[in-house]
Amino acid sequence: MAVSSESPPARTGYALVVDDHPLVSRGITAFIRSHPLLEDAIGVGTPREALQTLVDRGPPVVALVDFWMADGASTGFLRDLRSLAPRVRILTMSGDGHPTVRQSAMGHGAHGFLHKQEPPEVFGAAGSAVLGGGTGFGSGDHSPDWSREVPVTPASLGLTPRQGDILARMLEGHPNKQIARDLNLSEYTVKEHVTAVLQRLQVRSRVEAVAKLRGTRLELKP
Repeated sequence: MAVSSESPPARTGYALVVDDHPLVSRGITAFIRSHPLLEDAIGVGTPREALQTLVDRGPPVVALVDFWMADGASTGFLRDLRSLAPRVRILTMSGDGHPTVRQSAMGHGAHGFLHKQEPPEVFGAAGSAVLGGGTGFGSGDHSPDWSREVPVTPASLGLTPRQGDILARMLEGHPNKQIARDLNLSEYTVKEHVTAVLQRLQVRSRVEAVAKLRGTRLELKP
């Protein structure tokens, strides 16, 4: 019987699982711990615990982060994580299939996104891809959770701050005349901004804009 001379792949470090649902966190942590490229996996329930783990253990090689945490979207934590551990590979997860969740996660530095309903082999393959320097995605064929709103900014939509102000009032149903009065602009200027906003969003009307941004929350700088 032939014996393979190939040595097993070297284990590179630990994985950090950040999920505020204890049962989910334990399950994912136990599963990912068996990955051949990982020495260990640690599960925590809050971003604060995750950052403390970085202090105690050093940066992980990969972090699996739930997009929705108890305090809202984890986009702020993703920024902090990348700032403290620039080389960490990040795989975001969610039970919410809203397409903007994936887009927001990727826009904040994630290297992959998985829906929590994906089978274990998809998680394993995505983990390998991300650890190898690539990206990992699930099928994306899951129903959105419309009960939550994904935070978006004018910049993330390709809009200027002024166009963001216009869009916020459009989403509230304000007519051009009222928007002009609120922002101390001429109606002509508001009309030009509205046209630009619709073009940027690739929609033809305010109704389509509202429909496209359903499930999101526009955040303007104070």
